[in-house]
Amino acid sequence: MNLYFERAKKEDIEPIYNFCRDIIYKYEDIDSIDLDKVLAWVKKKIEDNIDEYVCVFEGRSKAGYYRAHSENGKTELDDLYIFPQYQRKGIGTMVIEKCCAEAAEPVFLYVFIRNTDAVKLYKRLGFEVVETIRDSRYIMQRI
Repeated sequence: MNLYFERAKKEDIEPIYNFCRDIIYKYEDIDSIDLDKVLAWVKKKIEDNIDEYVCVFEGRSKAGYYRAHSENGKTELDDLYIFPQYQRKGIGTMVIEKCCAEAAEPVFLYVFIRNTDAVKLYKRLGFEVVETIRDSRYIMQRI
């Protein structure tokens, strides 16, 4: 597999936001949150941190996005999205392993409990559930 990585640009804000929004609609209990407030927060987070996002390419084709950043002595793997046509090809695994190898500290992430495929992947890669948030998300960590 021929993966390479480039920093995201301003034109990537909207596609990243759309992925986040779609994941929230698919896996969150929408009735239990202030959806407008959550989506506004997500949009601002992406806009304010677009320089930390990375585009994942397989060959010449964009295959997804992710963001890894340090927070409180740990590295957060945030907003990992692999486009559907590139899923189940090992790309997500390679991105996660890359982030873990580059981190000098423990790596953690948030994942929706109902996203069972992602939870299984993270467990297979050595992540453990360390906290449950509002019965909708796990914080998982790999040391």
